[in-house]
Amino acid sequence: MTLDVFAQGPTFQVMEQARTRERERPDASEAGVLPDWPLFGWADDIRPMLRRAAADRIPAALVTLVDVDGGGPRSPGAQMLFCESEAGGYLSGGCVEADVAIHARETLRDGAPRRLVYGRNGPWADIQLPCGSQISLLVERLSPGEAAVTQLLALTDQRQPALWRTDGARRRAVIAAPDGAACAFDADPFELRRLYLPTPRLLVVGGDPTALAIAQLGLLAGFETHLIRPKGPQTPPPLAGLNYSRAEPDEAFAVLGLDAWTYVAVATHDWSDDQAAVRAALPSAAIYVGVLGARRRLPERLARLRAAGVDELALARLHAPIGLDLGGKAPWEVAVAVLGEIIATRTRAQKQARHAIERAEADVK
Repeated sequence: MTLDVFAQGPTFQVMEQARTRERERPDASEAGVLPDWPLFGWADDIRPMLRRAAADRIPAALVTLVDVDGGGPRSPGAQMLFCESEAGGYLSGGCVEADVAIHARETLRDGAPRRLVYGRNGPWADIQLPCGSQISLLVERLSPGEAAVTQLLALTDQRQPALWRTDGARRRAVIAAPDGAACAFDADPFELRRLYLPTPRLLVVGGDPTALAIAQLGLLAGFETHLIRPKGPQTPPPLAGLNYSRAEPDEAFAVLGLDAWTYVAVATHDWSDDQAAVRAALPSAAIYVGVLGARRRLPERLARLRAAGVDELALARLHAPIGLDLGGKAPWEVAVAVLGEIIATRTRAQKQARHAIERAEADVK
């Protein structure tokens, strides 16, 4: 038995179609859809892959986790993107991705959107979720040159929050409030709304092994990562995807702009350079500013920043010494501590926004 879903106007009709024999679902890697090793799951943001597809003018199948009934490894709004020879993102930690890849390939072929249900009470008894939950997915085909994709990528370039609104057949991307729900939907008529925040950006000031390790982990974690090393070498470090600047920190910050999705990690090991970078970053909108250094020198650092005119409210935002207290001092150990603290800061902000939405909805009711 299979669940076929197609668009009719702005709404979906769902049809269970019994077949004389159960559809054989080949392993997706054998079918040429997914590779044997799921490195594609490292991509948590599908927009870079979507940009490549748009540039190459090839269609893509976008799969969004619409709803989760019960616990699960991924929250509503998680996504995968499929092109003819590439996949990115993950939805369930490996439980359904192979089967979703086959449906995505079918949507790429026939253009019809699909709603898929897996887990408890789902139509496929051989695909169960160990957590005992049920998940609902939307699969939609994005055509080359589609206006909604162009709008989404333009808002991404402008570092503007964007809301993706779709019924599976028609879609658009519009400027959104940054504190809206990450993912929401209406059942009848069906509409999915998925919030895209600006790509998180990590600015690392420094050039020693610790700074390079922080930058490398930032790249692996999906941050738009910039290394700032004043008067550094002309040749950038050999880290794929890294942006490099030789400008002074305040000049580099002014060019980039420090917004609420920017994280600044200062790790020069030079007292005056550290102070100059921190002094330029703290008054900004950057959500995180941290500096490497000994805890015993923190009072002196704060006193100098006060003398330079940095107010107490800004000083309270400083993470010093930078990173979670993991006890390590080697470059990768420090880098893990720094990225851990940055990710904790980001998820805490997301939880606070989600709780504010829930309280507002409760007040309306």
